[in-house]
Amino acid sequence: MSIETYHIPVMLKECIEALAIDPNGTYVDLTMGGGGHTREILANLGEGGHLYSLDQDPDAEANAPQDERHTFVASNFRFVRGALRLRGVEQVDGILADLGVSSHHFDAKHRGFSFRGDAPLDMRMNTREGRTAADIVNTYTNDALAKIFAEYGELDTTWKIANCIERARNEKPITTTAELVEAVKPCTPPKDEAKFLTKLFQALRIELNGEMEALKMALEQSLKLLKPGGRLVIMSYHSLEDRIVKNFMRSGNTEGVIEKDFFGRATTPFKVITRKAVVPTNEEIEINPRSRSAKLRVAERIAE
Repeated sequence: MSIETYHIPVMLKECIEALAIDPNGTYVDLTMGGGGHTREILANLGEGGHLYSLDQDPDAEANAPQDERHTFVASNFRFVRGALRLRGVEQVDGILADLGVSSHHFDAKHRGFSFRGDAPLDMRMNTREGRTAADIVNTYTNDALAKIFAEYGELDTTWKIANCIERARNEKPITTTAELVEAVKPCTPPKDEAKFLTKLFQALRIELNGEMEALKMALEQSLKLLKPGGRLVIMSYHSLEDRIVKNFMRSGNTEGVIEKDFFGRATTPFKVITRKAVVPTNEEIEINPRSRSAKLRVAERIAE
């Protein structure tokens, strides 16, 4: 499987510039995927530098560069600090995360990430895990389904969607992507079908893989991992993620609560480099339409 078909790295130049790479520094790519960003970081490292790349997807491991300056870690990024400490690393000079789902996941029909075509309703990022999206669809209560569609899909009238699913699963379990699409057809807006289904599938994927909790855990660990002057570079693809990242970079916590010192002065562990999120150029969106919703934010760790 070629890197190009696996995943086209989004805002590659912008990400590498944002990391401000020290050739002899230590860096972490939290989401290796197809390895596009990983390879570019390595290209900017000298002999004394080292890169640790994490990914929980077994498919990603096949794309890991064979380089003595690179260590692949088969792990969810929520465990980044423990994974690095096991390897004798306490602090790093930069952390990068591309929170987007690899093109490979959408194109590999059997993984069930896409509503186009028919495939098992899977959606596991880590195929070693047991539970699938089908388990959520068939076992969650109406209220629980409506909640995740509202919170993670930002959909309207989610109780109607949950009712559609309940009616269908009462007749027979929903086990494929096509069966789910058919189940929600009565509440799918004809003019916005693709947008609606994208959000529906997104909500199930986020819930199944615990993506919001994993992001919060990884961000909190970055505080202890980054050296003063170290860069945190995060690329998100929907408003929920972007809000968490923005809050964290502003305040040092995912709720966005800015603490104050004894004199009432705001305290924060970061200097925000990007006052506004960086977005792809029109040229990049034309080449890679899946980059269109990407937002890049950058912060620098300041000394305590």
